Amino acid sequence: MHNSITIGGTTIKPGQRSYIDLDMPGLYTHSGTTMPVHVINGKKAGPVLFLSGALHGDEINGVEIIRRVLNHRSLNRLAGTLIAVPVVNVYGFLYKSRYLPDRRDLNRSFPGSQQGSMAARTANLFLTEIVSKCTHGIDLHTGAIHRDNLPQIRAMLDDEETRNMAEAFRAPVILNTAIVDGSLRQEAEKMGITVIVYEAGEALRFDEVAIRAGTRGVIAVLRHLGMLPKSRRKTSAAKPLVGKSSTWVRAPKSGIMRFIKPLGTRVGKEELLGIVSDPFGETEAQVLSTTEGIIIGRTNLPLVNEGEALFNVARFKNADALVDTLEDFQQEMDPTTDDKPPAEPPIV
Repeated sequence: MHNSITIGGTTIKPGQRSYIDLDMPGLYTHSGTTMPVHVINGKKAGPVLFLSGALHGDEINGVEIIRRVLNHRSLNRLAGTLIAVPVVNVYGFLYKSRYLPDRRDLNRSFPGSQQGSMAARTANLFLTEIVSKCTHGIDLHTGAIHRDNLPQIRAMLDDEETRNMAEAFRAPVILNTAIVDGSLRQEAEKMGITVIVYEAGEALRFDEVAIRAGTRGVIAVLRHLGMLPKSRRKTSAAKPLVGKSSTWVRAPKSGIMRFIKPLGTRVGKEELLGIVSDPFGETEAQVLSTTEGIIIGRTNLPLVNEGEALFNVARFKNADALVDTLEDFQQEMDPTTDDKPPAEPPIV
């Protein structure tokens, strides 16, 4: 028999679902604030997985991914426990901001404290009430404002369990990234909790391909962990490719950018990515790739300052194979290629 789990003073027994509002410091308008939590406790024993969205308040794709996952019919057969927090940074979400009102980055504020800043208190609440009770986690992110990310998983791949979880998500790209001080991943690792990060799309924008890939990925991880039955549908045998490293190509001068290369494009060293010119077109500077690889991140704002990061190019051992993988991925996730109406109408 699976165990009960207690969050915010509410106990959820095996076979139960529960909505919980974790109390947070109120607003200066005298309005109360809570962090919404949805818990599904399966009848059978299994891992405890958290899903977190909007850790950065303007990264909203994760909110929609969690909504779709929670409506997935297969969750009626869940083993273990799923704890879903669609909006962790409630304050930033309210103000459409990456940060909290005190301008702190929540994902640089862990482990936090009960007596610290607003960011520290929010981090402490999420860590103690949610993360500490889990065995695994998926943290859902997007690019920053005006920046778009190709769907990708970021994880520490030296750990076999983390690598297997990252591969099970079936994003086309995995980046073996170092853990940043003060991040959720850092504290989770200290607690022995396996966490991967999904990055896709742009802040304050819904991206249907990113959302579909994220929803599919979360369900695939639940199946990999044994929390859901294995799918009867045939899945692609292609494994995601692991990037060795990535680098940002920066603006050679200030001006107005004309983009030449989109996300997912394979580029060679010194290949033209875009052109920066002044408003009158009298002077132009070429933006050239500093390495061979695949564009996995890109700014979308044409107004650039000298030194600003424009294109994130990742290096792979087999870039040709990744191009084929990306083409298959795009076709599979593209809502316009559906043969029959999807369970979720695509966001357009």
